[in-house]
Amino acid sequence: MPSAHTKSPRAASRTPLIEVTKLSKVYVNDAVETPVLFDIDLRVQSGEFMAIMGPSGSGKSTLMHILGFLDRPTHGKYRFLGKDTAGRTDDELAIIRATKVSFVFQAFHLLPRATVLENVMLPLLYHPTIPSAERQHRAQAAINAVGLFERTNFLTSQLSGGQKQRTAIARSLVTEPQVIFADEPTGNLDSVSGIQVMGALEKLHASGHTIILVTHERSTAEFADRIVHILDGRIASDSRSHSRRSSSGLTSLK
Repeated sequence: MPSAHTKSPRAASRTPLIEVTKLSKVYVNDAVETPVLFDIDLRVQSGEFMAIMGPSGSGKSTLMHILGFLDRPTHGKYRFLGKDTAGRTDDELAIIRATKVSFVFQAFHLLPRATVLENVMLPLLYHPTIPSAERQHRAQAAINAVGLFERTNFLTSQLSGGQKQRTAIARSLVTEPQVIFADEPTGNLDSVSGIQVMGALEKLHASGHTIILVTHERSTAEFADRIVHILDGRIASDSRSHSRRSSSGLTSLK
């Protein structure tokens, strides 16, 4: 299906951050094949705020896992920063995950008996190039970026749901990744906390970060500049958002 996403001549001339061609995914369990994605063609430029939207079971999370190097496609090509990812070893993919991509999940995945600062520093313990002397400085800068400076030394068990998710966003930011994947980041939150989280993502995008948001809710997807709608494992539509939502002044995500 031709993409409805129109690119300017300048954007078309740049090497995409992400480019997939005829990408498909089939899971095999006890010789039973379950196809999940079919012939996905997609380009993402650096600096975009894109939402992948679709109902449960549509394949949107599978696509995110492949784009984030948590899974591999069955067929098709995936180029990241202009380089083909086929044939990369598990160790090479682990380095990419540690340095080039980051994730924010619905369930937070924070250590409850550790402070905000300690949680945000965690990815740096496995980073191959960032020296230990820089870890605290980077973590504090990431915490400040999501508006949690006053909660730096709080245990995460002492935080509200929105503060926990903003801590998770700071943790995803600390390695200075090429792209941040946010998988249903407001799914466990009330509306007020959800707005705070979307506001944090808006600020990161405004400062130049690439955000790929995965959601089943149209109201959340509309915070992005571009919405890719997945249905039954295929791209049903791919378009620019002409009425992008902003967290400013909102009291509800609905």
